[in-house]
Amino acid sequence: MNIGFIGLGDMGKLYAKAFAAIGCHVFGCDLPQNRHRLEDELTALGIRILDDNLAVAREADFLIYSVEAEKMEQVVAQSAGVVRPGTIVAGQTSVKQPEITVLEKYLPNHAQIITFHAMHGPGFEPKGQKLILIRHRADDEAYQRIYDLFDQLQTDIVEIPDYHQHDQIVADTQVVTHVGFESMGTAWKSAGFFPWDNASYHGGIDNVKILTTLRIFSYKAHVYAGLAILNPYARQQVKQYATSESELFKLMIMEEEQAFRERLYKARDFVFHESRKLIMFNDQVMKEFSLADSSVHPKPNSHLSILSMVDAWYHLQVNPYDNLIGQTPPFRLRLGIAEYLFKNEDLLEESIETALYDKTIRGDDLEFHSAVREWSSIIGHGDIKGYKKQFNEVQNFFADRLEEGKKQSAELIRRLMMG
Repeated sequence: MNIGFIGLGDMGKLYAKAFAAIGCHVFGCDLPQNRHRLEDELTALGIRILDDNLAVAREADFLIYSVEAEKMEQVVAQSAGVVRPGTIVAGQTSVKQPEITVLEKYLPNHAQIITFHAMHGPGFEPKGQKLILIRHRADDEAYQRIYDLFDQLQTDIVEIPDYHQHDQIVADTQVVTHVGFESMGTAWKSAGFFPWDNASYHGGIDNVKILTTLRIFSYKAHVYAGLAILNPYARQQVKQYATSESELFKLMIMEEEQAFRERLYKARDFVFHESRKLIMFNDQVMKEFSLADSSVHPKPNSHLSILSMVDAWYHLQVNPYDNLIGQTPPFRLRLGIAEYLFKNEDLLEESIETALYDKTIRGDDLEFHSAVREWSSIIGHGDIKGYKKQFNEVQNFFADRLEEGKKQSAELIRRLMMG
């Protein structure tokens, strides 16, 4: 099969290499200024760099648009007219409603649309990773060819029949998950300290929080901005997360213990019902991965970010375990630490008591509260530029530790996935 990539950024390049490795004829294009660098990197692997997107579209049996979501329409409009009859076309964006709309608008009727979403970042090889496959407009033979192709890469294929369902799942597994960790990073930046230097962030849960936050900020802002702003289901879920956090924070500062407990117990009983098949993270592994000085004696933490997420799931009536079919590593980590907190009665009690009565953590929780409001407002207004600006400012704050955090988080994910 001739596989053509329009766009050879991090993810396009990753899958181009993977397809070339199993013997496919792979070619692609990118911005003109990147051509020589890509030729130096990819030609030896048997991947050809063509002049432009028209050249790629003319030659491909399987054409993959691997460009930023906000640029999808411009690029598809330029090249869709030269697609040959029977060509199978996909987009590699993380939000499918605008992608499908663009493909339907510009592609000729003879083109078949089978799109996909790799539920991992460029730091992981496709083998063993979740990959969502969506058959939108294709015959049985074409769909089987694409299924078999990804099966050869040994990806963990999840078939979802409707792109709307995909976007609903992604709103939970990616957008709200990212906002939670982005808000933590923003809060630490605003407070002016690194969490590994603070005694309140020295437990196993906090190690996962810190490393996942660093992992997210080690990637490019446009990826997360497109996910959050263009997903039609994201705003509702982010709004509920902000509402849950705000209402819990009000109960905390008023020390309304009974109402606080009742609300959290209702959320716990809904999300972590006895019928759920739990993730069960290894406590010892969580504690191993720390950036902190071991001589500092740890203090209790309210874990407001986790309490808010579980409360939001309850109010949205979302069962996050159902969404594991489209999980990303950060989502699994987030659900895993939420489960760890809520299924450990002593730890949950410590978290509740700290949230209500420990004034030494209240300043940090106020910073987190403000950060959630900021991110929710940016997403609610559809402000892609504001999203990127906010993201990049926090990224710069953590710049010196991002690479280390990325490496440690990859190993943490590997160890915890092993059970």
